[in-house]
Amino acid sequence: MPTEQREEKQLEASLDALLSQVADLKNSLGSFIYKLENEYDRLTWPSVLDSFALLSGQLNTLNKVLKHEKTPLFRNQVIIPLVLSPDRDEDLMRQTEGRVPVFSHEVVPDHLRTKPDPEVEEQEKQLTTDAARIGADAAQKQIQSLNKMCSNLLEKISKEEREAESGGLRPNKQTFNPADTNALVAAVAFGKGLSNWRPSGSSGPGQPGQPGAGTILTGASGLQQVQMSGAPSQQQPMLSGVQMAQAGQPGKMPSGIKTNIKSASMHPYQR
Repeated sequence: MPTEQREEKQLEASLDALLSQVADLKNSLGSFIYKLENEYDRLTWPSVLDSFALLSGQLNTLNKVLKHEKTPLFRNQVIIPLVLSPDRDEDLMRQTEGRVPVFSHEVVPDHLRTKPDPEVEEQEKQLTTDAARIGADAAQKQIQSLNKMCSNLLEKISKEEREAESGGLRPNKQTFNPADTNALVAAVAFGKGLSNWRPSGSSGPGQPGQPGAGTILTGASGLQQVQMSGAPSQQQPMLSGVQMAQAGQPGKMPSGIKTNIKSASMHPYQR
């Protein structure tokens, strides 16, 4: 009897530890599912990785509890349903958190099943048969090919990550000088830094003290002045002749345009 009591106490302690680990795992799963369903727009990849890491750690702890030397083999324990009823069971609802309202003939095969479903067993047998048909050499070649593909993929991912990190850490090379740009904008917009210096000989006529004033560089106005001043004696007879010729034609006003054109055609520098 003491041995049986000790085994029962050990079984109860193992069940309590197992239930505690399963409850933690269930809470983590519920929290992660809630994030996926309600916070997917704000969810980041590092947060998803943290959730996966938490679930992985809890599963490893659960496996350690099951493999502990003081944990009895649960597979040797047999569960027999004592009462089956189609009526609603409040205690069962509370223990299962509302998932199992009744303990009837419909739910017992699912909850007390010790083997997978027949369909799952059939698929597992088919996979085992297909794996047995492949020879050792062919299986080794497939394994090597898969490992090579995985290695190439990991190498590409690592290269992309290194390039992204180096690109983010390396500052962008500046291709312009802000001081020169500001100076250029100020010169164009406000004339800042521009001088009023002009080269010699670029001034207009009539300015004393500068050589070349009144020459051909002064433009057409200076040239006309030189021409008009160079032939005063020739303009007067020509003008009087035109006026006398036009005076004999009644109804016409005398015009000096032709006189100006003729006088302009007489260049003072002709030799």
